[in-house]
Amino acid sequence: MEHVTRIVIIGGGPGGYEAALVAAQLGAEVTVVDCDGLGGASVLTDCVPSKTLIATAEVMTTFDSSYEELGIIVADDTPPLEQAARVVGVDLGKVNRRVKRLALAQSHDITASVTRAGGRVMRGRARVEPQQSLDGSRRVIVRAADGSEQTLVADAVLLATGAHPREIPDAKPDGERILNWTQVYDLDELPQELIVVGSGVTGAEFAGAYQALGSKVTLVSSRDRVLPGEDPDAAAVLEDVFRRRGMNVMSRSRAQAAKRVGDRVEVTLSDGRVISGTHCLMAVGSIPNTADIGLEEAGVKLAESGHILTDKVSRTSAPGIYAAGDCTGVLALASVAAMQGRIAMYHFLGDAVTPLNLKTVSANVFTDPEIATVGYSQADVDGGKIDARVVKLPLLRNPRAKMQGIRDGFVKIFCRPGTGIVVGGVVVSPRASELIHPISLAVDNNLTVEQIANAFTVYPSLSGSIAEVARQLHTRKTQEES
Repeated sequence: MEHVTRIVIIGGGPGGYEAALVAAQLGAEVTVVDCDGLGGASVLTDCVPSKTLIATAEVMTTFDSSYEELGIIVADDTPPLEQAARVVGVDLGKVNRRVKRLALAQSHDITASVTRAGGRVMRGRARVEPQQSLDGSRRVIVRAADGSEQTLVADAVLLATGAHPREIPDAKPDGERILNWTQVYDLDELPQELIVVGSGVTGAEFAGAYQALGSKVTLVSSRDRVLPGEDPDAAAVLEDVFRRRGMNVMSRSRAQAAKRVGDRVEVTLSDGRVISGTHCLMAVGSIPNTADIGLEEAGVKLAESGHILTDKVSRTSAPGIYAAGDCTGVLALASVAAMQGRIAMYHFLGDAVTPLNLKTVSANVFTDPEIATVGYSQADVDGGKIDARVVKLPLLRNPRAKMQGIRDGFVKIFCRPGTGIVVGGVVVSPRASELIHPISLAVDNNLTVEQIANAFTVYPSLSGSIAEVARQLHTRKTQEES
């Protein structure tokens, strides 16, 4: 009788469920063990919920900033003397109920997909047994909510356990006034004065969203600018937009503590200053879920941060154990987690596999405007990591942007001198997440600026700026050569 390969996947986020679909498709017997429901943090508490909330915020921003310029008249009962009063409001309870409903529906869809493909889904917490069996298999103990345990035998184990919000010891979330990003969807009323601690991607996205929804937002950043890990030109545009819309951006300010004082929150900064608001959102990074599941005993090496060390095909240091997603600390993106999971299954099951290439990953910050990036960055060019020519074109010159009242943003492309091969790009614009795709295709397929410049774009369109940047890079290339 032919042996069927048994795969046990611990964690049902994008790294886990995408791997399950591939493994089932390739004929393996797949079990996914998860304690919260398939989709993981990405679907249940992070990506899907936050982007759904941001979708409402986008509508509010578009309405607030554009309706007068576009000639739209809103009839209301506001007396002329109080014309500054907000015309459009938001019911946060209703928004959050929609957020949770969509997240749950997405989770159910994923579970149905995995089951339909032939995979089995188990609810519980798993730990890996330390010893490998003589036949090379591993044992995984699954503990259900009622305390009962079950042993699974696996030829390969994929760890896709994700991460959870980091906490400052003196600023523990209480779920009511001091919140982490998984708890904001329990709010029924819009925070009047929201202090957001942390100016990375999560902090910036929530700060921008709540500002658009009508909160008075203070963003506390320990660095000298918001989004310190992003393109500096893009971060400068966003910070300018934030300040222009009334946000209080406090740079070089490190939060040390947060405490409830009646129905308010006081945040103490490391220099002794105290700021007060009705709510505080802590967005100070995440910690991998790698403790107490038997990893080190099983021979899985961890970084000092607790992240699982993997190679380009998702292998850990322990034979037969792979890892994918936020628990690896490679790049905290759902798309990267999914790719790591798929690569692990292709590799173990003997299918054709391409090692993970982070230089083709496109990413997006869902602020308004959005910031999308792919390939090599400005930091790589400035630091001498790659020799590249750069052209940046403001969206203000784009005819479609003028028609839509878009003033902020740009398209920037990096290409190799001589060949003109596109190696990276940045788009700052509404829907930059959609506009980055042609640049991603160029980076992934080693296309040249000449090829991009020669492809038709619709007139008028925002994507026309991508072709225009390519034309400028191509012109400079030919000028340099002559």
